[in-house]
Amino acid sequence: MEEPDKLNGHNGKISSDDNKDGRDNDFPRIIHLSGMYRDWFLDYASYVILERAVPHLHDGLKPVHRRILHAMKKLDDGRFNKVANIIGYTMQYHPHGDASIGDALVQLGQKDLLIDTQGNWGNLLTGDGAAASRYIEARLSPFALEVVFNPKTTTWKLSYDGRNKEPLTLPVKFPLLLAQGVEGIAVGLASRILPHNFNELIDASVAYLQRKKFELFPDFPGGGLADFSRYNDGIRGGVVRVRSKISKLDKKTLVINDIPYGKTTGSVIDSILKANEKGKIKIRKIDDNTAGNVEILVHLAPGISPDKTIDALYAFTDCEVSISPNSCVIEDDKPRFPGVTEMLKISTDHTVRLLRQELEIRLSELSEIWHLSSLEKIFIENRIYLSIEDCETWESVLETIDRELEPYKKLLLREVTGDDIIKLTEIRIKRISKYDVKKAEEHIKSVEKEMEEVRNHLRNLIPFAVNYYKQIKKKYGKGRERKTEIRSFDTIEATKVAVANEKLHVNRAEGFAGTGLKKDEYVCDCSDIDDIIVFRQDGSYLVTRVADKLFVGKNIIHIAVFKKNDKRTIYNIIYRDGPRGAFMMKRAAVHGLTRDKEYNITRGADKSRIIYLSANPNGEAEVVKVYLKPKPRLKNLVIELDFGEIAIKGKNSIGNILTRHAVHKVLLKEKGESTLGGVRIWFDGDINRLNTDGRGRYLGEFNRDDRLLAVTGSGRFRLSGFDVSNHYEDDIILVEKYRYGKVFSAVYYDGEKKFHYVKRFTFDPVDKLSSFIGEHKDSILVRFTEVEYPRLEVKFGGRNKDRDSEIIEVADFIGVKSYRARGKRLTKYEVSLIRELEPVAGTGQEVEPDEAGGSGEPDRADNKQMRLDL
Repeated sequence: MEEPDKLNGHNGKISSDDNKDGRDNDFPRIIHLSGMYRDWFLDYASYVILERAVPHLHDGLKPVHRRILHAMKKLDDGRFNKVANIIGYTMQYHPHGDASIGDALVQLGQKDLLIDTQGNWGNLLTGDGAAASRYIEARLSPFALEVVFNPKTTTWKLSYDGRNKEPLTLPVKFPLLLAQGVEGIAVGLASRILPHNFNELIDASVAYLQRKKFELFPDFPGGGLADFSRYNDGIRGGVVRVRSKISKLDKKTLVINDIPYGKTTGSVIDSILKANEKGKIKIRKIDDNTAGNVEILVHLAPGISPDKTIDALYAFTDCEVSISPNSCVIEDDKPRFPGVTEMLKISTDHTVRLLRQELEIRLSELSEIWHLSSLEKIFIENRIYLSIEDCETWESVLETIDRELEPYKKLLLREVTGDDIIKLTEIRIKRISKYDVKKAEEHIKSVEKEMEEVRNHLRNLIPFAVNYYKQIKKKYGKGRERKTEIRSFDTIEATKVAVANEKLHVNRAEGFAGTGLKKDEYVCDCSDIDDIIVFRQDGSYLVTRVADKLFVGKNIIHIAVFKKNDKRTIYNIIYRDGPRGAFMMKRAAVHGLTRDKEYNITRGADKSRIIYLSANPNGEAEVVKVYLKPKPRLKNLVIELDFGEIAIKGKNSIGNILTRHAVHKVLLKEKGESTLGGVRIWFDGDINRLNTDGRGRYLGEFNRDDRLLAVTGSGRFRLSGFDVSNHYEDDIILVEKYRYGKVFSAVYYDGEKKFHYVKRFTFDPVDKLSSFIGEHKDSILVRFTEVEYPRLEVKFGGRNKDRDSEIIEVADFIGVKSYRARGKRLTKYEVSLIRELEPVAGTGQEVEPDEAGGSGEPDRADNKQMRLDL
């Protein structure tokens, strides 16, 4: 770097032009701050961007990582080196101290790709740091030695002090930048490239070379679940949502098995404890059993739903994080912002260029070997060395050999140079005397064969590159399978999963509501992020966020927690339209509101007032008695009103006229039943969640006492309610409305008896996840179907492979038993395949279409024959 007194071209001295006012030259010169800032800051910013924080596009390395790998290659002898020694050796190339080198080296080692480690290198899962550099050791991995280094194709530059040479970039023949990922913050720039799967990168490179389409998504070392629907090819503006894997151990315990990228078990546990302190969730305690794998046990408080708690953990803690990628790299000493797809293409093209360069270098080396071997053979076989016996000077020796070689020069690939002749004179007499012509010819032929092979690779460079990638995958791809499961996430509404940690009170006289009015009228439990809806006597109402104390208007007649998009809560209302208007009746759902905006449930006439209002969470329609004020010639003073006879309309509807006479009072006669019918439920198989929005497969219309049956591919089942917050196992194969007595059939391999069994059974109403194929760990569900009369084809294998296949009519083979029964052994012979055939007879049940034109019953077409691989 330049010294401060040398900037701005003054070199620390004042010229005659600088002393125009005649002052003495020894008087300090004034340097304007603006110029100093412009020059110094731009130099600093450029240096940080190019030499510190942002990786290079071709080798995917920051300068510190490149210098570490170069130093390790210099030290490499196949044995481990102390990290302290590596750090000291790297300081020849890196001018920024041992701390930055040590941290960067530990990061490389923890990524488990380029460096083999020995000792305590820390733990990415728990956030534990590595041991001191004097206690841990490292060496280059076989992958790094094969893929990263080649001095023949490396471009070199001088180190910072000019004493050593270091690589400008390393000749990496692999998309290392995408495999490892990188994060760096420079001046005015930041780079965040997420890590991708080793094998998928190779497959994508092969697909690109073969002109096929490919798609890349990140793969995080900590595993977990990830939604890449907004990944945006890794370009700035994209978002990746990453979640922990959370499962239910039992009704009172949740298990966290993975953590999001960039988080540790400690940070996740801290976020859970903070959410518990704020009342967002309710837990009893947390146990951290993490060792080689993540295992965090979350013990729930009594009476807390595990399904809602899972959603709350995603909504309020670090069990779900959003990551914003920003692909920024250096190319030609300038920052670039390519997408992941473009980076892989550039890396693959660069690899092809390096392979071509290596082949050309090898061909040149082989040509040189062939030339020298052929020249030596000619020199010895034709006894040219005898012609120099009478030569008295060195020059005459060289001239004589050159003259004697003249008839043979046309057989060579290039001209004979003076250096070639000198090498001939250096052949020892012992070598000449023991020279084997046959062996020499075999050597030359082997060189020619290899040359032809190299030329063939150059002619077929793309197939050669494809084979190179496949060999890399074959040698190093084992154990590098994808860890992060690609999923589509549903959007969790925080207000629906937050625990009711506050109590809502109201002071109707003064018009205040909130959670801090402890001495006033209690309304209900709520959370501190809920919205509340408030109706007043004049028909006006609003929705607002719950607060400690908030003025919501006087003459409050109804206050409750407001559920967004709730179309099942129906308000039954009787109001007077103005001071002398008619009394109106209406039923309406109230949704689609803007927070803190005033609305009116009446027609809006001045001095209108509500005389009756009820909120019904499931559309109930009560019967009320309306007492009229006595009036001459008015005989019937009581009107019996059944709200069930009134159609449900929008919140802005006027309603129907109840009476034009004055009303004395309205009293409830009897509570009514729901007029909305059951809740229509769908199952979205992409996210394994229930919904009421019509996404996925329709399951049917559910009333209060209806249950859902869920069956998994591991041979387990359970019954549950139809709450949309339910979570289902990843290997779910059947979700439908539970029908008592419905018969299912299953074929499974009994891990205890070592035979295949078949059974017909009904599911009992069991809420706990239970197995219907036994509890042995080696039992495997092979076939599962709800067809009434299933037929199976059994093919035999092993010693019985020549045996004819058998057709099993399951209904005739075995009767209906309990799901706990073992069933009947299918065969005593070894089985290779069990295939389900088209049934001869079926239920033949027809379904009447509903009003919407679809089936009133759930669509079970996908469930008729559910097959699992043997």
